[in-house]
Amino acid sequence: KMNKKRPFSLILLVVLLVVIGIGGIISGLMLFLAPDGSLMQMPVDVLDGSPFPDFLIPGIILFLFIGIFPVLAGFSLVRKPAWQWPDALNPIKDTHWAWAASWAAGVIMLIWIIAETIMLGYISFLQPLIAVWGIAIIVLSLLPDVRRTVKR
Repeated sequence: KMNKKRPFSLILLVVLLVVIGIGGIISGLMLFLAPDGSLMQMPVDVLDGSPFPDFLIPGIILFLFIGIFPVLAGFSLVRKPAWQWPDALNPIKDTHWAWAASWAAGVIMLIWIIAETIMLGYISFLQPLIAVWGIAIIVLSLLPDVRRTVKR
């Protein structure tokens, strides 16, 4: 077993992925368990500019793509599981698939928050915060220290 010290940038990246993921899991659960928005004290009429009649579909998307996916990416950056199915989707063959998953998580966050802001308008300080968080995940993923830790 290798005993290599993990760079601070990798640790910070994993923390950002896991924290946003936990938030996405909790928020997603609250939205699809109460599609009327009552668990989050969010009126369903905030969705008026969107294609969604209630929070069910946004909750499922949030749970999977802003919740489960970043947690899985963060876990995989540390553990580097030898799973075959994500490796088939990895566009960068000289790195572990977790690296592509980490920057993809940042891109997904940006797409989510931009789409939300376009559909609903500015409704919360969380929107710019999540945009900056997504950018930070992308930037950290691209740092040479992080990239070196996932080279094959």
